[in-house]
Amino acid sequence: MFELKIATVQDIEEILELHSRYQVDTISEEDKKDGFITTAFTKEQLSLLIKGEQGLFIAKKDEKIVAYVMAASWAYWSAWPMFAYMIKELPKLEYLGQTLSVNNSYQYGPVCVDKSVRGSGVLELIFDFARKEMAKKYPILVTFINKINPRSFEAHTKKLGLEVIKEFEYNNNNYYELVYDTSKSL
Repeated sequence: MFELKIATVQDIEEILELHSRYQVDTISEEDKKDGFITTAFTKEQLSLLIKGEQGLFIAKKDEKIVAYVMAASWAYWSAWPMFAYMIKELPKLEYLGQTLSVNNSYQYGPVCVDKSVRGSGVLELIFDFARKEMAKKYPILVTFINKINPRSFEAHTKKLGLEVIKEFEYNNNNYYELVYDTSKSL
């Protein structure tokens, strides 16, 4: 039913179209309650993610991109102040008996699932596809979810099994920071 693949630069326009429907600055108020993406991205940033990291994973249904997951090294994400803050905080955290670092963990997300396919299992499929690819390089997934985004929090903790490692405040927003053992399939 879904085709899963690592995105190519040819997919960028369609990914940005999906992204803009659910990004906090451009999402409809009606859709915001069902989850949103905080970070905005440019074509150049997505191109770098694809070419430099192989870190953009897509799900297609009937030849149309219906979901994506971003996942990349901390070096990629370090250009954004929020991620620079998270990098600085990594050594204060421990998971799987290891102190977190830029070498043993990566940043997962954002993830976006079109409302037409929510509840279909595509989140679990694309998450596991991205996890398998990233597990080749990193044992630990790290991400964050804004506390005003309960749908995303529920999906990631209940459906996918991510664990809260800490809560933090950044730029007047409150977040959960979550982790996952990449050797664990769903």
